[in-house]
Amino acid sequence: MARREHSRQELAYKLARGCEDQSLIGELLDKLSSEGLQSDERFTESFVNHRIDSGKGPMKIHQELRERGIEKTVIQQYLGSCSIDWLSHAETARIKKFGDSIPANCAEKSKQLRFLLNRGFSSQLISQLLS
Repeated sequence: MARREHSRQELAYKLARGCEDQSLIGELLDKLSSEGLQSDERFTESFVNHRIDSGKGPMKIHQELRERGIEKTVIQQYLGSCSIDWLSHAETARIKKFGDSIPANCAEKSKQLRFLLNRGFSSQLISQLLS
């Protein structure tokens, strides 16, 4: 667990595999939070930076954070505060996968569109990029 930050929900899940006493797990997590050893905000910041570096878009990052039990307000705070140009980020991901050439036909454009949608970029941003 020392390799990366963990959300409160992730830690609760891992601890529940070895201990059935939910109140004990809750107390332990509260103590870890109060001592600054576990922080959902720190986890979110680390997670967002890692996902941006791996070419993921804002919608995918948002979804993955919600799956890990992070509140919407915390997600919006970190996704909104990161000064990233999502259009250029999407372009970088597209170029890395498909090269510099602009899609020549409808089939190629659809392929790139699906790829970027799966990466978590909005359809509005993708249409802006591919036009």
